[in-house]
Amino acid sequence: MSKKKKHEEHEEHIDETWLIPYADLLTLLLALFIILFASSQMDSKKYDSIMRSLNSAFTGGEAPFAMSNLIPINQEANATKSTGQEQNSPNSEAKQDSQLAAKLQKEEKDLEELKKSMDAFIKENNLNEQLTTKLDNEKLTITISDRALFDSGSATVKQDAQKLAISMADLLSRYPGYQVEVAGHTDNIPIHRQDFETNWDLSAKRAVNYMKILLNNSKIDPASYHSVGFGEYRPIVSNDTTEGRAKNRRVEVSILRNIKATDEIAK
Repeated sequence: MSKKKKHEEHEEHIDETWLIPYADLLTLLLALFIILFASSQMDSKKYDSIMRSLNSAFTGGEAPFAMSNLIPINQEANATKSTGQEQNSPNSEAKQDSQLAAKLQKEEKDLEELKKSMDAFIKENNLNEQLTTKLDNEKLTITISDRALFDSGSATVKQDAQKLAISMADLLSRYPGYQVEVAGHTDNIPIHRQDFETNWDLSAKRAVNYMKILLNNSKIDPASYHSVGFGEYRPIVSNDTTEGRAKNRRVEVSILRNIKATDEIAK
């Protein structure tokens, strides 16, 4: 009996209780890496699925993970991108193209009607040699010879020419929403007078004076009008002849396009 008892006293057993916290630590590390992996993915559905699986495994149901305010990375960016794609979708681009085409069609119709009205006025008043019209990709230009507007070397609009400006203003007032430029031009013969030192001064003053008569029409918005003097530096023909210089002395009233017409549409 004594020998048996002595043997039991010397027998040792290994304490394995440390395995429990070690296993818990490994489990928590695994959960952490799973969460980090899931949060780095762009697929929000996969993220939600993993969260639900972890909740079920560790808590038996919905728990702190379900209340988490974590948002998968790039979720908001994906939403913004989706909105941008909708705006740039083929349907959106087609709608914009359709709207632009409608605006261009209306603008072309307006300018063609205005040109026809101006041409009719020119024909009725036998002004074919003094007034011309031209519609291109950028603007409708009404060119008026200086002989029809001013005496030689003067910037004062003739009395008869004032009636022309009043009639033109009435036509222009029917087509609001366009920028209008009134430009003065001279030939290359220098001018030296007390009131006009250069052709710049003469062309600018003529443009301003003619524009002022146009703006007497209360239906016209002055903010849409501006004047400019180009002097002798934008001739339409050579200044080498008397006839050429006469053509270069002019005032141009230009109705500027809001939308540039294509070569196929422009007349």
